[in-house]
Amino acid sequence: MMHPTDQASTAPAMAQSLRTALTPTALEVLDESHAHAGHAGANGTGVGTHFRVRIASPFFTGLTRVRQHRLVYDALQEFIDRGVHAIAIEIL
Repeated sequence: MMHPTDQASTAPAMAQSLRTALTPTALEVLDESHAHAGHAGANGTGVGTHFRVRIASPFFTGLTRVRQHRLVYDALQEFIDRGVHAIAIEIL
């Protein structure tokens, strides 16, 4: 496991966790931290705190939006534990 100071909360690392957990048919993970400088949860570096996830997965079929989002949050829990402050989720 990487230490938080290793910049482990990156869009590619998060995308890999989502691929492993949810086998998405479409996936885009964007680091939008630079747009949140000075906001709550910003770490002063402009990276690694605020992300947008656009995802489609067969695991979402028949689930409510809240349950779909919960699956995404569960797949990214290790990143949240390491300091990711916000994840905007768009189910495709």
